[in-house]
Amino acid sequence: MPNNPKAVKVGIVGATGMVGRELIESLEKRRFPVSELKPFSSGRARAAVRFRGRSVPAPGVDASSLAECDVVFLVSSDEVALEHGRRLAASGVWVLDDSSAFRLDPKVPLVIPEVNADALRPDRRLIAGPNCTMTGLGVGGALLHREIGVREVRVSSYQAVSGAGKAALGELFAQTSSLARTGLSADGRAPVLEEGSGSELPRAIAFNAIPQIGSFGPDGSSSEEVKVAAELRKIWSAPRLRISATTVRVPSIRGHALSAWLTLARPTTAARARALLAKTPGLVLAAEGDYPTPRSAGGKDPVFAGRVRQGATAREIALWLVSDNLLKGAALNSVQTAEVLLKRGWLKPR
Repeated sequence: MPNNPKAVKVGIVGATGMVGRELIESLEKRRFPVSELKPFSSGRARAAVRFRGRSVPAPGVDASSLAECDVVFLVSSDEVALEHGRRLAASGVWVLDDSSAFRLDPKVPLVIPEVNADALRPDRRLIAGPNCTMTGLGVGGALLHREIGVREVRVSSYQAVSGAGKAALGELFAQTSSLARTGLSADGRAPVLEEGSGSELPRAIAFNAIPQIGSFGPDGSSSEEVKVAAELRKIWSAPRLRISATTVRVPSIRGHALSAWLTLARPTTAARARALLAKTPGLVLAAEGDYPTPRSAGGKDPVFAGRVRQGATAREIALWLVSDNLLKGAALNSVQTAEVLLKRGWLKPR
């Protein structure tokens, strides 16, 4: 790849995290033209990652090294994004940020390539990626919105623990192992478990469901629910879209699932909705009677849909959506955005 005249220098901040490692694997699998990979850890200075069969050191963030890159993927915290994002973009580096720091900034494109690649501009080098929960709905309802118009969305999410990070996954495994040893009671009844809590999540997650992701605001909505609504309006360019969301953490490892009810601009049959979903870019529609799950979608690129049916009115369609939160919800979406920049000739060696 070094002899490819289109190959670019790629920086990754947060390369040793879960999303960072998925991003590196996506770059390799999709044969993204990398002339040099510069991975950086947000934490441990002596970490390393694997790329093209070799170990590449991932030191702490170095601003001058980042400035030498053609494109930088930020898969770290809001704080890291705010420290480096604008400065790098102003210096001519393409910056694809997966944090929430810039998503609602009107001057920063918020992009799902299959949905709104037209939001990209050659003079806007700082680009935000969406919340991993919203991505499945953003893709899944895009063609319905474009062809018919979505006026209102009601959605409940069932979100994997990996969305809360490595430490939260560690809690899930530890709690599950501890409870599994308990087993059935002596008389064969299922045990009654005390609520408990963990340090990473507000309640114990093993064999549980937690209807809180983020902090609660004055109206009782969680910060995750507010993000889902605001970002979907921006992605679909639908500022008047009415959205009600309940986001729930469940003890799955990877793959966010959504139950969604879409109120459309005019009466629409389930058959017509299925026909549009079958043509939706980035979406795989299950056969009638079948449906995706977090386990079936885990490690796969597309958004998956199933259980498409008529809602309570002739204008309402209900459906079930699942996508891998670490891939399409984060790493893969960023790589796909960079591929669009390459195709348009905007991302190139400096």
